[in-house]
Amino acid sequence: MSEGQPTYKLIYFNVRGRAEHIRYIFAYAGVDYVDERIPVERWPELKKSMPYGMLPVLEIDGKPIAQSNAVARYLARKHNLVGRDEWEAMMCDVLVDSLGDLKQFISQYREQEDQIKKEEMKAKLLKETIPFYLNKFEQIVSDNGGYTVGSTTTWADFVFAAALEDFETIFAATALENYPGLRALKKRVHEIPAIADWLVRRPHTEF
Repeated sequence: MSEGQPTYKLIYFNVRGRAEHIRYIFAYAGVDYVDERIPVERWPELKKSMPYGMLPVLEIDGKPIAQSNAVARYLARKHNLVGRDEWEAMMCDVLVDSLGDLKQFISQYREQEDQIKKEEMKAKLLKETIPFYLNKFEQIVSDNGGYTVGSTTTWADFVFAAALEDFETIFAATALENYPGLRALKKRVHEIPAIADWLVRRPHTEF
């Protein structure tokens, strides 16, 4: 750690989940940080010490900061990953928030305990909701020559690459076969040398 640089500790569970795009930013920028992974059984005792009782949390010089996308946006600004101007920075937010809407629908499906309702939700997701969003994202990425925003790597690319990996895990390895632009986006991000190195080093988890 260079003199004058803040110290970082990223606190999350031993999963990729809502922290992986933050880890991508750290890897890409070559920033040292503590990747603290909390065992699930310890969470009840630690929950009350977190700002809003949720994870991930990033400690910056010991100060806890909540909300994964706020953290990612802050780091992205520091490391030139928010596009070339204010418009592109806003478009990063639009894409990340829109993807967040889709992820919320998928989360509701995964958390549904009634098996009949779960199958109904899955059918609607695969037939309507997912194609609605992915077709839009596919068009945007194709129009941008393989980037979510503009023509440079942004934190939105990292959010999408991490989410698409999870998407294939949840549904099927072939789930993106109709979306070559999104597949190429994920491949491009995962082949960035610093991120490729992270993918090799990171703990193996299902999600």
